[in-house]
Amino acid sequence: MSVEKLIVDHMETWTSALQTRSTAGRGSSGKIDLYGIKKLRELILELAVRGKLVPQDPNDEPASELLKRIAAEKAELVKQGKIKKQKPLPEISEEEKPFELPEGWEWVRVADLMEVINGRAYKKHEMLQTGTPLLRVGNLFTSNEWYYSDLQLDENKYINNGDLIYAWSASFGPFIWTGEKVIYHYHIWKLNLFAEEYSNKYFIHDFLLSITDKIKSQGNGIAMLHMTKEKMEQQIIALPPINEQQQIVRKIRELTVLCDQLEQQSLTSLDAHQQLVETLLGTLTDSQNAEELAENWARISEHFDTLFTTEASVDTLKQTILQLAVMGKLVPQDPNDEPASELLKRIAQEKAQLVKEGKIKKQKPLPPISDEEKPFELPEGWEWCRIDDLTFCFWRNTKTTEKTTC
Repeated sequence: MSVEKLIVDHMETWTSALQTRSTAGRGSSGKIDLYGIKKLRELILELAVRGKLVPQDPNDEPASELLKRIAAEKAELVKQGKIKKQKPLPEISEEEKPFELPEGWEWVRVADLMEVINGRAYKKHEMLQTGTPLLRVGNLFTSNEWYYSDLQLDENKYINNGDLIYAWSASFGPFIWTGEKVIYHYHIWKLNLFAEEYSNKYFIHDFLLSITDKIKSQGNGIAMLHMTKEKMEQQIIALPPINEQQQIVRKIRELTVLCDQLEQQSLTSLDAHQQLVETLLGTLTDSQNAEELAENWARISEHFDTLFTTEASVDTLKQTILQLAVMGKLVPQDPNDEPASELLKRIAQEKAQLVKEGKIKKQKPLPPISDEEKPFELPEGWEWCRIDDLTFCFWRNTKTTEKTTC
């Protein structure tokens, strides 16, 4: 079964699986994580790096031949003094290989394909408001709070548009830099491929993305997780023939566009759903009498299982119940109940007695409640009052702060 068919045939499964984010974003669907589509993206990457996304071509030059030419390019760079000769890398053991490779593929260590270049630690006085932009991990996710520097550095301490980089502290993961020329912080590695004609940087990016959780699990630190350069250099990559690398990259991009479309459709649908829920629940709080409230609730209850399917819709229902309660629409009024106006008289008497006994201070007269302040009409027997009509506050001074307890 093709991946496209897998997506289309199980569309409802991918789009209906939701989770709640720890922090809310913009819009009513901002705190919803489209879990199904997220897992679909992960599945696409997993199939890609295992050689199951596109068919193999037996006529393709095998990766073993590519590795010979990459090794030759690397040796030439060492000879020219452009890179340092590295220590021999350990053989890849069978225990390290997480899965069986297709014919023509090879396991290879990161350091066999690329140079992992450390960023630079910048002192406070080197971080300016003008000069060459300084790329930090946070800038990979937002354009805010950029620093600059006027230092003249070696060329390998600069990142250019299209360069492959890797964030290795706090936020892990590979990126293809799309922006102006920048210098980069030491929490970022620049990954310079020895021979891009034999190892596609977009394929390498996608493979590193697929194993980022594994790389992160090998990190050190408690307050801030980080990865060592040596461990990164020894990570293993499954390398296909160059033609297949290019096909895989194209297929991933095609399917990513499809996932983006599904995501946008789902978010639009969630927003529309939430607006419908809010509109219908609004008819409850706007009901003028018990009969109208009963009619509006009957209309909603017929579609209860369809309407209240997301956490946002359930939260809105809870808030509506609270609103109905404070508006006096949740339970019927009893005409035999003593009205709140009488309660307020007795509370005022209790308050006056406390003032007389010196237990509380006499307060300034409170202003009358205007009609503009009243947010809704009250049922018979209810009264609007100020909080200070019901409570009093104690002020307690400490050496460091002033606290209020009501």
